[in-house]
Formats: sequence, C-alpha cells, structure tokens
Amino acid sequence: MKTNARRTVAVAAAATLITVLTACSGGGAQKDTSTGTGGGGGNSGYTFAMITHETPGDTFWDRIKAGAQQAAKDTGSTLKYSSDPEATKQTVLIQNAIDSKVDGIATTLVTPEALIPTVKKATAAGIPVDSFNSGIDYYKQAGSLVHFASNEYLGGQGAGTRAKDAGATKILCTIQQTGSVALEDRCKGVKDTFPNTENIQVNGADDAAVTSAIQAKLSQDKTINWIITLGAAQGLDAVKAVKQAGADVKIGTFDTNPDAAQAVQDGTIQFFIDQQPYLQGYLSIQQLYLFKKNGNVIGGGNAVLTGPSFVDKTSIAQILPFVKANTR
Repeated sequence: MKTNARRTVAVAAAATLITVLTACSGGGAQKDTSTGTGGGGGNSGYTFAMITHETPGDTFWDRIKAGAQQAAKDTGSTLKYSSDPEATKQTVLIQNAIDSKVDGIATTLVTPEALIPTVKKATAAGIPVDSFNSGIDYYKQAGSLVHFASNEYLGGQGAGTRAKDAGATKILCTIQQTGSVALEDRCKGVKDTFPNTENIQVNGADDAAVTSAIQAKLSQDKTINWIITLGAAQGLDAVKAVKQAGADVKIGTFDTNPDAAQAVQDGTIQFFIDQQPYLQGYLSIQQLYLFKKNGNVIGGGNAVLTGPSFVDKTSIAQILPFVKANTR
C-alpha cells in the first residue's frame, strides 16, 4: 500500500469534519439485514444501504453498524444493513440494493475483483456509492465517491516496529479471511519492518480452530515470541493459545472489542491498532446524505483516513469506556 500527499490532505479534511459532526450531533447470521429509521434529523426521505463482509459473531461490525445507525438518525434517513463474508453473496446484496432503488450505497471492497463490477452497476444506475474499511487502493476504480478507512499497511509497519523494539525474534501474523486485501496489507506491513515474520491462515469464523492452529504453531516453532493478530477475536484466541502452549509470547492485535480492550488494560495483549470503525460507519452514511442533499463530497474525493492509531496500556483508560459503549 502506498502513502501520498493526498491522504495527508484527506486526514486533515476528516479531522475538520469530525469536529463539525461532534458539534452537531451527539456476530449474527451470515445475511444480517436490519432497517433503522432516522429521527434526530427529521425525515429526509432518503434510504441508504450498507453492505459489509461481516463474519458471523465478529463484534467489530457492531461498531460499524452503530455508527451508521447514528448517522441515519441524525440525518433523518432510513438505513438498510446487510452482510455476508462470501464475495459472491456480497455482490448479490449490492445488486439487491440497486434493484430496490436506494438513494445511496455504502459498501466494503474486501475482495475488489469480485465486487467492483457490481458496484459499477450501482453508479451506472445513478446511485452514489461510498466505500469504507477495505479496498483503499481500489475505490476509485470502483467509482466510489470517497473511501473511509485506515491505512492498513502503515498499521502493519507500526506493529512490526513495536514488536521489534519489544525484543521480538520471530513474529507470527495470523490471517483470518482468505482473499482480504486489507488483511494481506497488514501482514505485509509487519513483514516489511520485521522480515522474520511468518503468516498463518486461520479460520476466523471458528475461534476454537484459531486457538488450536496458533497453539500447534507455537509448539512446533519455539522461536516465535510475538503474535500479531488481525482482529480482536483472534487476539483473544491467541491469548488462550499462548496459555495452553505454556509459551512466553507477546501479542498485539488490530481492532478491538470490550474483552480485547480489557486485555490491553490487564497486560495480556500489548496493544491494539485502532481504525475507529464507528467513525467509518458514521461518515459513510453522513457522506451519502450530504452528497444527495447538496452535492458535498467529504475529502474532495480522496481517501479519508480514520487510522491507524495505537492503543496500549498508557492510553487504554481513555479509550476503554467508548469501546464498552460501542462507539469507538
């Protein structure tokens, strides 16, 4: 993943927007569809669809959804949320949104090659699209107005550097979903700053399987003394694996949930890399509303970064209440 000046500009734009928004407003099944109607902003008459690659049981998406629901409420809009971790099924959900003639679509681009053709059908039908979370290098190709996400590669680089400074000799980087460009970028960033990194593919939909796979790897390779997981649930699985293996291994993770945040405070996880999923969900819907209402495009069409930022034991006390409240 490449960084450039326009993303720096986008970050500044995001910071300004967040200030304005603050002043103005306060796992499930494979196909998890929910509808919420706005209230705080009156009744705009708009209906927006949000489609994600949520894995059943992954509480990370609760924050995305909560942010989107709050934005719908603040703008007086209706939100239709649906998800499926399989790319082909996610494209069906996007097509369903197109067929229902929604006023805008917000979607992840976790597997760009599979999703972009259907996203282009939306824009061809005159439906504005925001993308978020995954696919930062592909959103313009898809025709998205703007993309809200963390720079995953930079997050991985930071994780590798932190582990190195903490005495890492070998890092195990776990990837819990096959084909995810965001997850691949995370491990790539780790390896680029700490070459003695080995990737392992795990089944993110099965916590017991993740724990077993990590434990087996630790038993096989005693040189591993750091694990970087790419999701909070897998971070907690790694904690169990380390304990069961009786290994002296430190853990860092991307993303968080209340239990993982508590683990950072307790010291069993060294840090989590925050991409502010609530903000991603909020801005994606708020942006569609602003575009429909008056043609505004947040960040001028550039990617708007919501991370990465590192939360460790020195800063967790400030963040933990918001994680528990499902707003961070």
